[in-house]
Amino acid sequence: MNFDKAEDLCKKTLEIHRAHSEPASIEEAADRRLMALVCEAKGDYESALEHLVLASMAMIASEQDNEVAAIDVSIGNIYMSLCRFDEAVFSYQKALTVFKSSKGDNHPSVASVFVRLADLYHRTGKLRESKSYCENALRIYAKPVPGTTTEEIAGGLTEISAIFESVDEPEEALKLLLKAMKLLEDKPGQQSTIAGIEARMGVMFYMVGRYEEARNSFESAVTKLRTSGERKSAFFGVVLNQMGLACVQLFKIDEACELFEEARAILEQECGPCHQDTIGVYSNLAATYDAMGRVGDAIEILEFVLKLREEKLGIANPDFEDEKSRLAELLKEAGKARNKKAKSLENLIDPSSRRTKKESTKKWGFRI
Repeated sequence: MNFDKAEDLCKKTLEIHRAHSEPASIEEAADRRLMALVCEAKGDYESALEHLVLASMAMIASEQDNEVAAIDVSIGNIYMSLCRFDEAVFSYQKALTVFKSSKGDNHPSVASVFVRLADLYHRTGKLRESKSYCENALRIYAKPVPGTTTEEIAGGLTEISAIFESVDEPEEALKLLLKAMKLLEDKPGQQSTIAGIEARMGVMFYMVGRYEEARNSFESAVTKLRTSGERKSAFFGVVLNQMGLACVQLFKIDEACELFEEARAILEQECGPCHQDTIGVYSNLAATYDAMGRVGDAIEILEFVLKLREEKLGIANPDFEDEKSRLAELLKEAGKARNKKAKSLENLIDPSSRRTKKESTKKWGFRI
């Protein structure tokens, strides 16, 4: 995930092509696609688009139609990121025509473009069209052509589940994720992917109030992430936070506290104290300490969060007043007044986190 280093290496590679390769070679096109991927990851969409167009021109000259279609899908994705939806549709439809012609109507490449179109129409509020493309993709995944990999099908099902989730159909999304997980469970090297699916299932179980299933799903994801060497990633910290919230709903406060404390350490290290995910864990940990009667510890964290907002993040965030009110209640309970020059807790400073959904739960103000 070191995109700056990746970009430097790609630049050197393209310089070598300019000096030693034929103009617009297939090899240069492949490296431009890699550079486009790096630029997209860094949010530099215009540069990514430029590299993809040059790669496409090289592939057209070499009559590599399927590669051109694959690049058209990538170009469509960039247009989506830029909210240039008409151009995205045009790119996807070009790719769809080629894939249908060269691979057949039931090929997973066709299904993958259907998924991209479904996502686009969902984003633009055309839900009927979005659902239609989802159904077309699911029809292909239900009866895959020979040679289709389970990874392709699982990936498609996971993407479609995200669309169902976003239109408030969590039960349908859960069914698709369960199918995807079953396809991958016997495949080597898929533990991290399965853990990601389980974490998403945990969030959806939580959303529909199935807290025991949510906790179990998160626990399974956490176990896989620990064994696969991702126990210090920001994603792992977020999953710990979400599992903690499920434990709160099950009144397993001690377990929740341990999970929030571990999540805090990871997210501070990976993302920093100012990241929204880290702040969310701070808030959840303060709420847990409050629920456990550790009022002094809760006050300490909330004072730190408010100081952080006032000095670095600004106080326009609606959470500020909520946190300020919670701190005032705790101080009243503890018989103190807020220290305006609150003691510095910079020893807590560390980075990491990725919050998905946010809501208040229980009187202490937990957040997901």
